[in-house]
Amino acid sequence: MPRAVLFDVDGTLTDTNHLHVVAWWEAFRQAGHHVAMREIHRAIGLSATDLIAHLLGDDRNGDEDEALAAAHATLYGTWFDRLPALDGARDLLHTLAGRGWRMALVTSAGGAELKALRRAIDADDVITGVASADDVEAGKPAPDPVRQALDTVGVVAAEAVFVGDTVWDMKAAGGAGVQAVALLSGAIPRADLEAAGAVAVYRDPADLLSHLDRSVFAEYERRA
Repeated sequence: MPRAVLFDVDGTLTDTNHLHVVAWWEAFRQAGHHVAMREIHRAIGLSATDLIAHLLGDDRNGDEDEALAAAHATLYGTWFDRLPALDGARDLLHTLAGRGWRMALVTSAGGAELKALRRAIDADDVITGVASADDVEAGKPAPDPVRQALDTVGVVAAEAVFVGDTVWDMKAAGGAGVQAVALLSGAIPRADLEAAGAVAVYRDPADLLSHLDRSVFAEYERRA
């Protein structure tokens, strides 16, 4: 039976979470909202609509949502030509592909942003499928993106591992019945990730790569 690894992108394969924080902070500031950067940081990984609702509340003026999302997209877009991949990200994907794992990206990004992220990762030759914000109605922490990714690569939940960096990633994976591995590269505390369902936590992609033979990935391979 085929195996798959599903990767979040921002904060997991690319060092972009703090760029999102700054872009959202400025978008909110321009619209007259004071939102602390620490609060924005913990909301990264949600879709734009869910992030705005999470930070401004359900009693906000919803007519602002589209303009806020557009402002964030414009501000974040200024970095598209220089988005940085995290250390070991490309090597991790290629190593897992060489060990027989199918590969999918699970991300709230879409369109030009997703293209820029894929260019930064530089591993399109081993990426089998993508579940993006363009493909589902409900983003993480709903399990929909994870289930879409499984369908894309033709693998059942019991034969997949999800790798992410946020609480939302861990909850989405758990809701879809997929074991979740967490990375600290998104700057979310280890305790929060474990409480949300992470079965193992590593520093970054390079750290996970160096421990592959003692990881959940090796366990799946041994039982094949």
